[in-house]
Amino acid sequence: MSTVLIVDDEQRIRALLTRALALEGHSVVAVGDGEGALDRLADHDVDLVLLDLMMPRCNGLDVLSTLRQRRDETPVIVLSGVTDVATRVQALDHGAVDVVGKPFSLVELLARMRRHLVVPRRPAPIEQRFLRAGGIRLDLDRRCAGLADREVSLTAREAALLAHLMRRPGQACRREELLRDVWGLDFDPGSNVVEVCVRRLRNKLQPDPPIETIRSVGYSFRVR
Repeated sequence: MSTVLIVDDEQRIRALLTRALALEGHSVVAVGDGEGALDRLADHDVDLVLLDLMMPRCNGLDVLSTLRQRRDETPVIVLSGVTDVATRVQALDHGAVDVVGKPFSLVELLARMRRHLVVPRRPAPIEQRFLRAGGIRLDLDRRCAGLADREVSLTAREAALLAHLMRRPGQACRREELLRDVWGLDFDPGSNVVEVCVRRLRNKLQPDPPIETIRSVGYSFRVR
């Protein structure tokens, strides 16, 4: 899971990118100015920054300069509506790894992000590799679920969600809890990422998927 920091003073841009990146499986943090970005980067690990140039108080170039002074090597992709070539070159000279013009194509932006996101694979500790509950044997290292008659492959997010539910059999897991612990989001992005992932899991765990919907609350792993 990659953590992406969005820095832009336009709420519309922050909301658009937050939804798009969350659907791609990223953990997203969004702030509205450069000072908030520097505070976040000082206290938390971030894998990549999407940085606007034109912001009040502390603009994008100021953020890049401060990161260079700190010797912070977090990759920064600048998003800018400034068409002046000299300004874009200045952003690169200040340490940005790429510059993308506004308005931008989400498909192109995601492709550029993939070039700079290098997230090491963190194998699960041996004692936590296998989970067993409700007739399912979950292998977190191989990301597959063993059922009575077959084995099904899972995506990283599906495995993380299933593991979260299996560790709390019979408990109601709130949607906000799942967004925080599985997606790494401390706010609701306004998308249906949880519902989509649950639906995919249920389809893979047929004919009797043990994930129950708790109306107006969230989901629960049924203990058989």
